[in-house]
Amino acid sequence: MPQSKQDAQRKAKPSDSVLAKHKQMESHIQQTENLLTTQEGVGVPDNHNSLRAGLRGPLLAEDFILREKLTHFEHERIPERVVFARGAAAHGYFELYRSLSSYTRADFLQEAGGRTPVFVRFSNLAGERGSADTVRDLRGFAVKFYTREGNYDLVGASMPVFYIQDAMKLPDLVHALKPEPHHGMPQASSAHDTFWDFASLLPETSHMLMWLMSDRALPRSLRMMDGFGVHTFRLVNAHGAAHYVKFHWKPRLGRHALAWDEAQKIAGKDPDFLRRDLWEAIAAGHFPEWELGVQLVDEAKADSLGVDLLDPTKLLPEELVPVQPVGKLVLNRNPDNFFAEAEQVAFHPGHLVPGVEFSNDPLLQGRLQAYTGSQISRLGGPNFHELPINRAICPVHNFQRDGRHRALIARGAVSYEPNTLGSGAEFRVDGGLQGFQSMPDALDSPKQRRRGSSFEDHFSQARLFWNSQSAAEKEHLVAAFQYELSRVEAAGIRQRVVDNLAHVDAKLARKVAEPLGIGPPDPRAAAGRAGFREPRPGTSLENSPSLSMEPNGQAAPLATRRVAILVAAGAEVGAMKVLQQVLHDHGLVTRVVASHLGVISTSSGQQLAVDHSIVTMPSVMFDAVLVPAGTASAQALLRSGDAVHFVLEAYRHGKPLCLIGEGAQLLQKAVSLDAPLPGVVLGSNDPANRLQMAQEFIQALGAHRHWQRPGLDEVPA
Repeated sequence: MPQSKQDAQRKAKPSDSVLAKHKQMESHIQQTENLLTTQEGVGVPDNHNSLRAGLRGPLLAEDFILREKLTHFEHERIPERVVFARGAAAHGYFELYRSLSSYTRADFLQEAGGRTPVFVRFSNLAGERGSADTVRDLRGFAVKFYTREGNYDLVGASMPVFYIQDAMKLPDLVHALKPEPHHGMPQASSAHDTFWDFASLLPETSHMLMWLMSDRALPRSLRMMDGFGVHTFRLVNAHGAAHYVKFHWKPRLGRHALAWDEAQKIAGKDPDFLRRDLWEAIAAGHFPEWELGVQLVDEAKADSLGVDLLDPTKLLPEELVPVQPVGKLVLNRNPDNFFAEAEQVAFHPGHLVPGVEFSNDPLLQGRLQAYTGSQISRLGGPNFHELPINRAICPVHNFQRDGRHRALIARGAVSYEPNTLGSGAEFRVDGGLQGFQSMPDALDSPKQRRRGSSFEDHFSQARLFWNSQSAAEKEHLVAAFQYELSRVEAAGIRQRVVDNLAHVDAKLARKVAEPLGIGPPDPRAAAGRAGFREPRPGTSLENSPSLSMEPNGQAAPLATRRVAILVAAGAEVGAMKVLQQVLHDHGLVTRVVASHLGVISTSSGQQLAVDHSIVTMPSVMFDAVLVPAGTASAQALLRSGDAVHFVLEAYRHGKPLCLIGEGAQLLQKAVSLDAPLPGVVLGSNDPANRLQMAQEFIQALGAHRHWQRPGLDEVPA
């Protein structure tokens, strides 16, 4: 063989010594993969002791291992989000039901059955990162679609409207809503002077205030919460035809809320209640689902609806334009690392894909100005898109280079365009037909700082929302206004709010004003203030059933609801086990609660394992309560104030109760059982009645809450 060929083979094939070194390195990596190292991969011999001069001497400056560890620790926090700081997130996918090609050219909305990976983050608007989950607040509902044409972010919320109409007021809103600057209180609450001072002087907040004071602001679970795109967007098809679109996320488990008293107590017992609920459901394989629906409006017909689609304080009633289901969202994987994913994810309403465009909503247009700067400030530079959670799955090609925290290595000799040095051919796009194409619009309006007259209707949709609530929901809404305003110290602010409410509904305003130590509502006073506009006629609708959280005759799925089984020694478990099996068959989760952990002895001498103690898991942590029969158990529970309170509190919060035999005595102390009570199943221990009792309990659970119970305010809980 010629010498040159032998040389070439030696170069192409690693020598035995090189292969041996590679195997040795692989063996070393396998042996040390569980050992601590520095960020540079150097082994750490001792992670408990610093390098010092002698056993009791000073630390040595040469200890680079200590220095690296402390330096990283001191810098491992990044600035939190100004708003929506407290969040939870999960991975999943979006599956399209039917093609939307007639409305949009967006690739991920073309093929029925196609799946797009997503990352979803839920968050509270007002509170800081360490605040509680269950405060009264608007929640963020942001979805990042990793499409084949780039990332698309649908940055939405749990309510379909917002406080303000123009982004010029966004800093003022946030400043008013956040803790008051002189003392930094209150945290994660709108119940204070500066917020209500702002809201009372800005009538455009009226509609949003109705949503904020309603049960919608207190979700039982993030899995049982609506999502909305809030703004109006445009879908543009391959032929250039455009439709306005409103996006809706509807939870498969139904929409359910906490009671206000319940939400406050949970905040003290488990401030991570909503985050824990989402994490545990996904970990257990109960993957949350939402259905994506769209309201589509031909742009030529938009003006005939009686609703200005560019006004973010207005919604488009489903009775005018039905919501069409087009796909489903499934969350099936928890984050591997909360910081790297849930904290570092960067959503932006300007992350669009071809076929989805903005409308001229002034709040949406203004948000585009704010998000990029916010991400650069929070994530340290312009390369936040290179973080794994933000990285697109499609090819990315541009000549943007350098900057802080660059993660990817851009190869090649050129960093400009056009060029011939990169690929050997000139790369240039000027007005091509590929990529993102903006819909051409004729713009001939003069420059002005004004809003259209249709934006002056501040009360008609607030009135529509009020009229659409059930009796119980109206009571909760009034109580919320009373609670919030009772914490406002300035009487003049309280008066302005109820004067504004008089334009929504006179009865609502009078009820809110009764306990506040102010005069009766005066709509004429509101009309004389700066910024006020006379109420304008809005939609002709008087009522919209879709705005109520009541089931409207449709029972919600029961899967993952939590039922407490309250027991003491001597409980009779025959009927309990039958009910427990039926509950499990319907996907509910049962937990045995007693005065102590460990086990209790049943009436038959069996040992029943206890899951939780009453002290750590009160009734507010459950959706329903089951109390088994047993004389000894009932007597022991009656002697426990915590146990009696457990049952009475669940009753007052409208939760389903199943009380078997002597277990009914816990409720009988405060409530008459002579007449049927909504959502309360009184069963016997007779084996012949057990299945009937189980079915009645399942039916009670289907309604979620039973607010029509008599005398709820008289129950001492």
